Amino acid sequence: VQLQASGGGLVQAGGSLRLSCEVIGRIFNLNAMRWYRQAPGKERELVAELVYGGSTTPSANYAASVKGRFTISRYIAENTMYLQMNSLKAEDTAVYYCNVQDRVDWKNYWGQGTLVTVSS
Repeated sequence: VQLQASGGGLVQAGGSLRLSCEVIGRIFNLNAMRWYRQAPGKERELVAELVYGGSTTPSANYAASVKGRFTISRYIAENTMYLQMNSLKAEDTAVYYCNVQDRVDWKNYWGQGTLVTVSS
């Protein structure tokens, strides 16, 4: 399984970006799909997640800092997940990583990261 992230770039504060993460390969029992980010000098943090936990209907959860501005979604037909980011702030500047967790052995798969830079 490979994850291919894209969509990062330079945007002004208040603008929007949509990140994409294509999942190449098959995950037979999906537990969760997540977006993390890591800002310079900081630890990686969870931004948003879709948690299936054995259900066909996921629950979406967001970090407090992005709630109401970011939306995580999944387009099953294209095996792709997205992170729509609106009202971007300078503090959203980071490398964003997508992650998929398999429920069978709880293995995590990671994308290569895509850089988002928000200018103030």
